[in-house]
Amino acid sequence: MEAAALALRDRLALDLQRWVGRLTAPVWIPVTVALMKCGVRWQIEGMEQTRRLFRQAKQASDAPLLVCANHLTMADSFLVSLSLASPWSLTVHYSWLPWNTPEKHRFASTWWKRMFAYLMKCIPVERGGNRQEVGRTLARVAHLLLQRDVALIFPEGGRSRTGRVDTEAVTYGVGRIVRQLPGCRVLAVYLRGEGQTEYTNLPARGERFRVEAELFEPKSDHRGLRGSVDLGRQILMRLDAMERRFFDARK
Repeated sequence: MEAAALALRDRLALDLQRWVGRLTAPVWIPVTVALMKCGVRWQIEGMEQTRRLFRQAKQASDAPLLVCANHLTMADSFLVSLSLASPWSLTVHYSWLPWNTPEKHRFASTWWKRMFAYLMKCIPVERGGNRQEVGRTLARVAHLLLQRDVALIFPEGGRSRTGRVDTEAVTYGVGRIVRQLPGCRVLAVYLRGEGQTEYTNLPARGERFRVEAELFEPKSDHRGLRGSVDLGRQILMRLDAMERRFFDARK
């Protein structure tokens, strides 16, 4: 099944957003990274291996690349993006900076939040919104992936309320995107702070994170919704295995 064609106005809107973001990236990317490194002093271990895998994946094939990660804090999209490539690489290779779909009421509730979300390659989505609008958002993501851009999706659909990957929290959205794009690869990214025991708004100041990534191509013999759910579950199971390795290494 191939991705449905996106409406012309949506394609033009995404092109404009990409252009504005690329133009302002030399300012906001270094500032954001400086705040993360110097302001709150977050450190990420395992970046070298993750960046190497991501770079190899982008250079090896033109096939769509979707990043799927666990989700514990509101800063995860920034932390995952920095784990994939250096600030310089994200600025020069702007398509490497993932698009993401944050919750609309939290990240786009005021004009200044909407402005920052726009510049930072966000497509805000209303959790639990009408199916037509959700479908439109998924179509936008699929279109961007076909354009060789990268997108970041949290397959659990939101921050884990248990503090662990919830393999039962399967949403059809991520599986639907993968199912619509033949040859779509998934880069599973597991990132967690040493002091994180549950979900929070923001990680603690001075937090040290560990990141791990695996590249694979999910496949399913099922069709329709069942196939989408199956693909989403495969991704969650991969993240769950990575999480178990994280905690086993701490024993």
